[in-house]
Amino acid sequence: MGNPIVLGVDTGGTFTDVIALENGTLTGFKLSSTPPNFEAAVLEGARTLSRSAQHTLLHSTTVATNALLERKGAKTALITSAGFRDVLEIGRQNRPCLYDLFPRRAPGLVPGHLRFELPERVAADGSVLTPLDLSTLPDIIQTLREHRVESVAVLFLFSFLRPDHERTLGAALEAEGFSVSLSSEILPEFREVERGSTTLVNAYVAPAMGRYLSRLKQGPASRLHIVQSNRGCMTPERAAREAVHTLLSGPAAGVVGAMTVARAGRHNLNLITFDMGGTSTDVALIKEQPVITTRHTLGGFPVGVPMVDVHTVGAGGGSIASVDAGGALRVGPESAGAAPGPACYGRGDQPTVTDAHVALGHLRPEAFLQGRMTLHPERAREALARLGQAMGGLPAEESARDVLRLANLHMESAIRVISVQRGHDPKDFTLVGFGGAGGLHSFSLAEALGMTRVLIPAHPGVLSALGCVAMPLSFETAQTVMWRWEDNTPGQLTALLRELQADLFARCADDNIATDSLTVSVTLAMRYAGQSHELDIPGDGDPGGLLERFHETHRQHFGHCAPDEPVELVTVRLRAETPPPQIRLPGLPERAPEDPPLSVKNGCVRREEIRRGDTLKGPLILTEDFSTHLIPAGWTVTPDAVGNLLGTREDPA
Repeated sequence: MGNPIVLGVDTGGTFTDVIALENGTLTGFKLSSTPPNFEAAVLEGARTLSRSAQHTLLHSTTVATNALLERKGAKTALITSAGFRDVLEIGRQNRPCLYDLFPRRAPGLVPGHLRFELPERVAADGSVLTPLDLSTLPDIIQTLREHRVESVAVLFLFSFLRPDHERTLGAALEAEGFSVSLSSEILPEFREVERGSTTLVNAYVAPAMGRYLSRLKQGPASRLHIVQSNRGCMTPERAAREAVHTLLSGPAAGVVGAMTVARAGRHNLNLITFDMGGTSTDVALIKEQPVITTRHTLGGFPVGVPMVDVHTVGAGGGSIASVDAGGALRVGPESAGAAPGPACYGRGDQPTVTDAHVALGHLRPEAFLQGRMTLHPERAREALARLGQAMGGLPAEESARDVLRLANLHMESAIRVISVQRGHDPKDFTLVGFGGAGGLHSFSLAEALGMTRVLIPAHPGVLSALGCVAMPLSFETAQTVMWRWEDNTPGQLTALLRELQADLFARCADDNIATDSLTVSVTLAMRYAGQSHELDIPGDGDPGGLLERFHETHRQHFGHCAPDEPVELVTVRLRAETPPPQIRLPGLPERAPEDPPLSVKNGCVRREEIRRGDTLKGPLILTEDFSTHLIPAGWTVTPDAVGNLLGTREDPA
């Protein structure tokens, strides 16, 4: 009997990517997504590559993200401490458009008539000021039923210190058939706005995720794991309860995939990842490890669970180009998606970024998706000609070039957000372009940013699916403590870490995970006394060196530190993960003396014809089954031992 098949599946708005690992061999496959029933494409791709045999399925999904961004989540209510029903509506009073004279605020997830209060109060030290009073709960439940509420978020003040009140209420609501999210379980940390917003988002998207996973579990997979936003996997049962952890599931998989192939090719892990799909583009920065943040905002809602620090823009291959009322060209954020898709796919009629590439000859019909999808260049040119007429009579080719220039500006801005605005020079990094459209833009973006290295990864069109296969199972817990470091914090910290690890291991055991195989890492949120925000400091190793690491990290971020000022330890976070799967990318053979030389036809090279020792010079078009790469003049491309291609150019400076 052969080794079990492991499948990685990444669902995007336009395409679903599948990769299979069997007996050390990787096989990729790409098919159109099937909104709104995304599981249909997932199961079809899994059946195609597993041949319907039993397999392990590791899946990154956009179900929770789409439910939040499209406002298609569950009808949700909020129950909170007396006097605090409007805390999330008030928020931090931040103004995203400070000088907008006519600001429009998007409505919240819960209207006022579905926000309820109960008498209870826990003090900042965890003591009970007012016991929980459930005498009005029957009336609240009656109102919930009248309004057909499906899910309830529970947010009590300081519940992260004393969760008893939330647990009591949660049990009562679950007994009545409601889906319940408790803030003391979803995000047991201080700051009630962020904790409450995260809990409310979870309550809003969890029912949709639960239904989706129920349908997905009807497939032939023997085990199913869901990718989290923090570069780890979770069981489907936990994903259904804590769906907020999957909001950046796909981008996290792409980051892990980029690290996997770069490490296999022995490249420096200072990377900027550039994942351009059909609907959007995700960029992230890696300095040996991905940057993790607990201060992310999605759809206008703060989300405090750990996530890979990804910046997303609405620019993808399917982004629609149009002319606004003032006559200016716009590209995105509206997308043609999988249906009807770009004009060149044969059904849509609106011009997109993909149509611009087809009209300019960058995408070759004979090399697109293994020939399984027919491209219609004449439809692309017609759509772009109509766009050109709206811009003053430009020919189709000129309007196509304008569309690509504007799309590149959007994506260049996104890369600057995660590099320059974080204090990093893009020149110090290698740009890794992947996704269905990443290779069409990565070299031109590198030139615009002054970067001199571009990595074309192995399996670029399905790299996020490869990242799913490379994911470990992970578990996290946290506790806000608010300790002054001078008050014997190292001793307190050791005791707390033992307690948190025991709790974490108990959760792992509930999911049938052997705890003796787990690796535990610690992150400490620290700040100077009086500051409003913290810095995350790796807490592994000698506790006595933590202060020095904090001062140095503060200096790196802000240009100064204050060693004589008192320091607070705010929050302690633990992460436990299983050993990552061992993936060996197949080696790229060398070109033997008897082999014919590399063939370049009409400015195109097929990737499968490249061998170790070959050197490619731009300008040329590199085609493969699920991706196309534009290599401009001035770039030299060489393969590494596992088939990644490294593009280099001399620094123009």
